[in-house]
Amino acid sequence: MSDPTPMIERLAPISVMMTSTSYPQGAEDWKGVFISQLLHALAGCPQLETSYWGPSGELPENASYLCNSEESAWLTWLMEQGGIAHMVRKNGFGCLFSVLKLLFLLRQAYKRQGMISIYHVNWLQNALPLWGTTQPLLVTVLGSDFGLLKIPGMTTLLRQVFKKRRCVIAPNAEWMKHELEQRFGDIAKIITIPLGINNEWYGVERLPSKSSKNKWLVVSRVTHKKIGALFEWGKPVFCHNDCHELHLFGPMQEQMIMPEWIHYHGSTHPKALYENWFPQATGLITLSQHDEGRPQVMLEAMAAGLPIIASNISAHKNFIVHQQTGLLVESQKDFVQAIEWLAYPANNQIVAIEASKWVRRNVGTWADCAQRYLKVYHSMLPNGAE
Repeated sequence: MSDPTPMIERLAPISVMMTSTSYPQGAEDWKGVFISQLLHALAGCPQLETSYWGPSGELPENASYLCNSEESAWLTWLMEQGGIAHMVRKNGFGCLFSVLKLLFLLRQAYKRQGMISIYHVNWLQNALPLWGTTQPLLVTVLGSDFGLLKIPGMTTLLRQVFKKRRCVIAPNAEWMKHELEQRFGDIAKIITIPLGINNEWYGVERLPSKSSKNKWLVVSRVTHKKIGALFEWGKPVFCHNDCHELHLFGPMQEQMIMPEWIHYHGSTHPKALYENWFPQATGLITLSQHDEGRPQVMLEAMAAGLPIIASNISAHKNFIVHQQTGLLVESQKDFVQAIEWLAYPANNQIVAIEASKWVRRNVGTWADCAQRYLKVYHSMLPNGAE
């Protein structure tokens, strides 16, 4: 009698080294939450032997932690500064030493794991120290990576790394694929791999607000690009208005004067959102002009059936269909009309249902995401299917 176990489960485990420069230190830390969720999902696959190099935190029991004490301490310091991308945006060449030290520590870590089957690198810059090695490489690309690609010579440096091996560049949203194919498509496969959503978001039950006002949420790092036109466009809607109020959650990473009509709560964590704020909210707002990939908080809101009003940028147009899975706005007039349209309960419910359906169909859970990565890992092995 033949073994009914699927072939993909009977193959020898694949050893995967994941690297990241962001990771939450605890349950209430917002930084790098999706990296933790991805690592836990991959570590739960019996077909994988997963190891991780990056900031420490609550790691899965079946994943090996690769940092030595010096590396762990320095990465903790890096996270306290807001992360390497934030330091570069804020200080430019003033943080050159930190950039070089990160690349040096990564280089040492990669050399220690010379027998690994596949490197899984989050963010393009973390692949640079792999120059001169030949093991298969998968790079998860997010929207912030496109800022890195604007640096003169960066594409050339990355090509030197990618062309030496089997390489998959995996953006988490389809809109990024075209530019990546233009830069690297001749030497690497470009495969869109959506990230996942925690099951808790799908279980959110939206309740009628106990307040007479509609509660609108913004969940974002507070920077000029992430906030966009919110303060300007929001004033006529939320200032001295008996119908609507705005609540802003997120760390202040650039000094901005907060208008008095905004209820600013500072940093938050997912549990507070899905247990308290999402159930009572009317909608989520993001007017970001930042280099976005596919913002995780927007997908979580959609999974929870919370409608979104979003700026009309490429990252948002990739999954927001106007007045179907959300609303896209380009002007203050658009924004005011969107608020009033979604405040009408029947419109709100239609968008909520369609948004949740879209996320279930196109994103799914973190277990679904792990299976997407597993399939690509197998194709990258020496005897893998092309």
